[in-house]
Amino acid sequence: MDPEIAALAGTAGTTVVTLMATHAWESARDGVVALWHRFQPARADAVRAELEAGREDLLMAQEAGDTASEAELTAEWQARLRRLLLARPEAADALREVLDELAPSLPAEAGTQIRLQAHASGTARVYQAGRDQHITER
Repeated sequence: MDPEIAALAGTAGTTVVTLMATHAWESARDGVVALWHRFQPARADAVRAELEAGREDLLMAQEAGDTASEAELTAEWQARLRRLLLARPEAADALREVLDELAPSLPAEAGTQIRLQAHASGTARVYQAGRDQHITER
């Protein structure tokens, strides 16, 4: 499997589940459902219902102090999104757009994960940093 697809699905699944218990839930749900409407329209209504059920499960689990349920739900949505991307690779750009729209709504602690990716060829150089970077070349 393409590592980029796996990473994108992982980020997206984590984002969706993280936002299930926030004020941005409706935006997250609507973005994911719109993705399915566009790329697998026959499944969109079922996905909406599964997202709503997942949110209810998550909220009950959080009230009970059950942290395992959140991890299971995250893995479940990562797998669903990965399967969508494998079936419809052209959905990757649309999913990235949804994630970009949702990024400002993520809680501060959820935003600490940094993912960098670069492709270089020939004699190209790539410099990446999660924050400040100072390069001195002569």
